[in-house]
Amino acid sequence: MTVATSDKQFSHQLFVNKQRMANLYKNCADFVINPIEIDRQPYIMLMYLQTLVDEQRINEAIITSITQSLQYINERGKKIEYLKRMFNEKQFAINQIETSNLIDTVNEKVASGYVAMFLDGESDVILIDLIHIEERAIEEPGTEITIRGPKDSFNESLQTNLNLLRQRIRSNRLKFTQYTLGNVTKTDVIVAYIDEIVDQSLVEEVNKRLKEINVDNLSNSELVEELIEDNPYTPFPLVQNTERPDNAVGNLFEGRIVILVDHTPFVLIVPMTFWNGFEATGDTYERFNYVMFIRVLRLTLLLVAVFLPSIYVALTTYHPKLIPTSLLISIAAARETVPFPAIVEAFIMELVFEGLREAGLRLPKAIGQAISILGAIVIGQAAVEAGIVSTTMVIVVAATGISSFAIPKYSTEVAIRLIRFPMLILAGLFGLFGITIGIIVLVVHLVSLRSFNVPYFKPVAPQIPADLLNMLLKTPKWANSIRAFFRFERS
Repeated sequence: MTVATSDKQFSHQLFVNKQRMANLYKNCADFVINPIEIDRQPYIMLMYLQTLVDEQRINEAIITSITQSLQYINERGKKIEYLKRMFNEKQFAINQIETSNLIDTVNEKVASGYVAMFLDGESDVILIDLIHIEERAIEEPGTEITIRGPKDSFNESLQTNLNLLRQRIRSNRLKFTQYTLGNVTKTDVIVAYIDEIVDQSLVEEVNKRLKEINVDNLSNSELVEELIEDNPYTPFPLVQNTERPDNAVGNLFEGRIVILVDHTPFVLIVPMTFWNGFEATGDTYERFNYVMFIRVLRLTLLLVAVFLPSIYVALTTYHPKLIPTSLLISIAAARETVPFPAIVEAFIMELVFEGLREAGLRLPKAIGQAISILGAIVIGQAAVEAGIVSTTMVIVVAATGISSFAIPKYSTEVAIRLIRFPMLILAGLFGLFGITIGIIVLVVHLVSLRSFNVPYFKPVAPQIPADLLNMLLKTPKWANSIRAFFRFERS
């Protein structure tokens, strides 16, 4: 069924247009209709959402100007052109002016914070940008702390976030492509990249996936991440997120793409590899020899975080002969009063530890950390004294938890914590053979993953020696003669 043009466009009659807008914003308490009269008859009507606009600027820039020139406006033939020119001369007060006679366009602009000006006898509507948004000040990052480096972070304002990128990359090669996504939320999304560094195939792939998004609500970057990632079922993150502008800029110069979502302080970075989850922003600001040591330490702690509890369960349950005799005697003495097998003991302690960690996150910041630390000490001591768990298991779980804290990216840390539980089950059922099966399945899964058509396990598989060396051992700046470049490969 074809919709009549009159149903899509506004009328020349002011009261008809008023009724249409009133119906669109029925039961919206913040919708305002402000009439301006000539000879006691409404001649101009301003319509807007007072929760989104700056009403003081409406009075100063619009109403005052109109009332001073009202009679002259009424006598002119081309009222729309005259009003646009009059407001354009007041650029100090008004940012942007548009005209449209389409109901959907005017509705979208009003819902975004524009003021719609209707004139009697005119079907065109003047749309004036007087958006007023309360925004948080630029603050120090809360999740990615560094000793050295900038102390600013992204906030919920898209314009502020774009400004932070522009300040760091003062070049016309920094490109921004804008999308409006979400059928109801109409959220602005920006795709940022550096021309001549990024692979254009990657830009096309990102644009393609964003254009395919068709949802009502797109209010934060996490929703965008879920809708564009390659494999939604893997526990491993396939898209990076960061609140640090310097981290985003560093990835742009490596050929990646940054996706900014309005009202969200975390930007997305694509593509991502498994090894990006173990790179901290602070590595950029430290000496290369220290970074070399810390990266090897992180990979070592990764193995501890994933395999230590399962190896302990496997050895104590199925392979006690592999444990040195003196250590085995100590473990046996510690477990003498424990009524549960090692696998149950490990699950109890891991679940308690995860519960304490989650409780610490949800409690107010002032007491959360203290409660989680005291809770771990009190519960651990009480459990040992009651003979429910052994001191050895408490040490193993504590070492595992501390090791997981060394992983810089929170989303990667969550994935490692999840993998620990199936590894424990395999160790409890099949011993070291089960752990071997788990390692094989895990490696096959990681190698099969792709992030925007880029192998997730790169540069290990496929192996790229130059990138592999730089991943493990950071080379000093003076030794880097070639710009870091992230190679994009189609599947």
